[in-house]
Amino acid sequence: MSKVEVKNVYKIFGPTPQNILPLLEKGTTKNEILKKTGHSVGVNNASFSVEQGEMFVVMGLSGSGKSTLIRCLNRLIEPTAGQVLIDGQDIVGCDKNTLIEIRRKKMAMVFQNFALLPHRTIIDNVAFGLEIQGKNQEERKEKAQQALELVGLKGYEESMPTELSGGMQQRVGLARALATDADILLMDEAFSALDPLIRKEMQDELLSLQVKMQKTIIFITHDLDEALKIGDRIAIMKDGVIVQIGTPEEILENPANEYVREFVQDVNRARVVTAASIMKRADTLVSSKEGVRVAVRKMKEESISSIFVVNKERQLEGIITIDDATEQIKNRKENIEKILNRDVQTVSPDTLIEELIPMVLNSRYPLVVVDENRKVLGIIFKASVLAGIIGEEDSDG
Repeated sequence: MSKVEVKNVYKIFGPTPQNILPLLEKGTTKNEILKKTGHSVGVNNASFSVEQGEMFVVMGLSGSGKSTLIRCLNRLIEPTAGQVLIDGQDIVGCDKNTLIEIRRKKMAMVFQNFALLPHRTIIDNVAFGLEIQGKNQEERKEKAQQALELVGLKGYEESMPTELSGGMQQRVGLARALATDADILLMDEAFSALDPLIRKEMQDELLSLQVKMQKTIIFITHDLDEALKIGDRIAIMKDGVIVQIGTPEEILENPANEYVREFVQDVNRARVVTAASIMKRADTLVSSKEGVRVAVRKMKEESISSIFVVNKERQLEGIITIDDATEQIKNRKENIEKILNRDVQTVSPDTLIEELIPMVLNSRYPLVVVDENRKVLGIIFKASVLAGIIGEEDSDG
């Protein structure tokens, strides 16, 4: 069961929103409905699911409906139609008391404008959500302190919001959400008001925290670079419609339409495309058990000058060259271990191209993509990295 499941959610602003639903179902556009009826379509038939621990990013330009959508998820804005299921429970149909409990215990929101209480100290701001939950003072202070330490603000407990920079204030907002220990974080343009350098630091901080927290995060942004950097999956919105959902690489490699294609055309691919996308299948390997003569035969058949050596579990042991192997055979001293070079550069499948570039430039041999058990998954050549940067990944990869 998904942590959050959104099914056919609509939000229409105007006096008779229910009358507009049939028009949308017939394919009438947002602009046509506004001209004909005066109603504004905020969200048009949105459906998606978010798994436990996933960072799900909703991206779109101003007016795309992304902020309206996130507010439908906790009913700060009431959906016109559809379902929003939290752990399988539809909150659109639940009563007020149930909704309050879900908001208090399962969901927390981080806003763009920090939304700090100016007359409260930092620790009291962080503890505010716990106060609403009815926690006693001692527990509030303890959890607030832990949250402040988590976001790197230890020592600022008694400061006032005006004494902190914008980036620090946003950390307070994040700490307040974390202090409630909610399963789901809703982050609406949380970093948009920050300077570019501080914004990058906050993105890095969020990714670092997520490794520890494994929260379910729904993050709203208008910045594609931000979406690609932090999103496990991305939903792109236009005129209230979700036009594509996919991983950063899926959206970059297979844009659903011209709108998405224009969005991604100037993206720095080196910061998005991974080793798994550009690696070649490791078809030509030799087992250490097969010996030197088999290795030489395989190298000659494939017209290659070196070959990677694996054990019976296909775990990487090293590389040998045809010159060393031929010399051994000539001297009748066949021992693959004697000529095995174990100094081979390995990378994980999710290593980004920008990290691969210096490795491949400084390595005598191709890079080897391995899993957590050092099992060989593929090989990366210098040409593969170049092709990945310009968008010509081999289909075999």
